[in-house]
Amino acid sequence: MTVGPLHIQSRKRRRIPDFPAWVLSCLLMVCLGLMCGARDAHARHAKHGVHHAVARQGAATRHHHHHALRRLPGLPPMHSVSSTWSQHGLASWYGTHREIGHRTASGDVFDPMAMTAAHRQLPLGTLVRIRSTSTGRSVIVRINDRGPYRGRRIIDLSPAAARMIGLLDRGTMMVEITALPPGAASQG
Repeated sequence: MTVGPLHIQSRKRRRIPDFPAWVLSCLLMVCLGLMCGARDAHARHAKHGVHHAVARQGAATRHHHHHALRRLPGLPPMHSVSSTWSQHGLASWYGTHREIGHRTASGDVFDPMAMTAAHRQLPLGTLVRIRSTSTGRSVIVRINDRGPYRGRRIIDLSPAAARMIGLLDRGTMMVEITALPPGAASQG
């Protein structure tokens, strides 16, 4: 009968080293799963632009938004504009108390009464004509800032420029943007 208990004890001794290895392998699998999940979540957020740094108002800021609007990645700025360049899309306006007095991408201090706009690609200092497709009114603005970066908007106007085309009360509207040659603003 001494063979039986010795045999059982030797089996227990063999299992004791296996138990910590099993626990360690489970912990390893859980940690790998968490790391993969975190990496996938980071990739999803980066894909939707949550972690893109945006140079606006003279300083790089991180935007962490918690709403349904899709944030567009920054596009490389154009170095020059063709005389036939135009764009059609959704315009909005910006210039709440948060922007007033801050520097724009061009280094100017934001002035809500100036005829200026923000565009993601046009060279800073470019003059463009913005024409509302719904009201037919137009305004000439100078690009001095970068944006907009949310939704499908193609240009952000200062409050004064938005008022000129009837955009201030609406928030957004479809516009046509046409590049003007330098000095065109003084000609009319």
